[in-house]
Amino acid sequence: MLVRSACGFGAVVALSVSVYAQGRPATPTPTPTNPGSISTPGRSTSPFPTNNPSTTNPNPNTGIDRPIFLSGRVMLDDGTPPPESVAIQRICASNPHTEAYTDSKGHFSFQLGQRLGVLPDASEETGPRSMGSGTGNTSSMGSMGSMGGMQRNSSQVLMGCSLRASLAGYRSDNVDLTNHRSLENPDVGTIILHRTGSVQGMTISATSALAPKDAKKAFEKAQNDQKKGKLEDAQKELEKATTIYPKYAAAWYDLGRLQEQLKNDEGAKKSYAQALAADSKYVNPYNQLASIAVREKKWQDVKDTTDRLLSLDPMNFPEAWFYNAVENYQLKNFDAAEKSARSGLKVDTDHVRPQMNQLLGVLLASREDYAGAAESLKNYLQVAPNGPEAETVKKQLAVVEQKLQTGAAAQKEEKQ
Repeated sequence: MLVRSACGFGAVVALSVSVYAQGRPATPTPTPTNPGSISTPGRSTSPFPTNNPSTTNPNPNTGIDRPIFLSGRVMLDDGTPPPESVAIQRICASNPHTEAYTDSKGHFSFQLGQRLGVLPDASEETGPRSMGSGTGNTSSMGSMGSMGGMQRNSSQVLMGCSLRASLAGYRSDNVDLTNHRSLENPDVGTIILHRTGSVQGMTISATSALAPKDAKKAFEKAQNDQKKGKLEDAQKELEKATTIYPKYAAAWYDLGRLQEQLKNDEGAKKSYAQALAADSKYVNPYNQLASIAVREKKWQDVKDTTDRLLSLDPMNFPEAWFYNAVENYQLKNFDAAEKSARSGLKVDTDHVRPQMNQLLGVLLASREDYAGAAESLKNYLQVAPNGPEAETVKKQLAVVEQKLQTGAAAQKEEKQ
């Protein structure tokens, strides 16, 4: 079934899906010629008006009255530390921001917002992501909001925020940060990771346990260098680790993420390919390859990569379902786009991809299922009331509700 053309809805413009710049520091994005369109040549599919805010968050540390330090430990539910480094993410307004990584014993510590040597992965949005806003820039502390030159105390900064460990295939305990104060004990305790479901893919490579001592030593040194912001030194250590042990999938993966940070996407793609050659069921590289393909707008590559990832692990990568939905939309596979959006919403329990609600609303509205569209758009506003697409979604919802009222009035007139 094809999505109906928007031409029957009057003078409107289509919806934009800006999902590029994943997995690297945020950079300004040029305003597209038509900021309100999904790049489907010669076709307008959404019956919605758009807005085009062009705002950039200030320096993430500006205005915070004093530094905030946090520390703790991550353990698996069997009492052992994770065999590989785990990302520690701060969640504010449904947006994940990687703040640090655990060491070999599962410990972590960081100053909030400093993010030295932190390599964001595809589960974190670090660039323009709005559907309906042509430009934007999400800083490393973007979801904390901007208060201009006003001083913000720790309770304001952390209000509504939580801390979690991010490891696909595992459900993390969440630590509420709302009541944390900057002068309190920085230790947030132990975060437990609970294995979820039975999937073919693994987020911890089986090859890591077989790595020689010298390769492991180089890998751990690279992690320490990353924490200190010594990215070039870290790259040399990762190259050393993979030279000693070419099947070191986790080291290849970290090397790829580091190359992404250094804006070397071609090198990153080669490193991810090496990781998969070493361990084809190691799912993390697929996720990063998908994010690069999205940035490059290579939709067939997005489809092939996310299809493979989701066949291995359909439970733990909501961003992959989102990418899959977007590429199906771009390839005009609208039924498949709807199916992927619905599947993604089922597993996105932390609401890290609220845009899937908006994309689903677009698809349903274009099919003139205004009741379903209204529900999806309301769901977006419920989980991300201050999200970058919120104002656009409100306008879209107003259009849908007007269509519902018009339809109801027409039915009433027919009965009379």
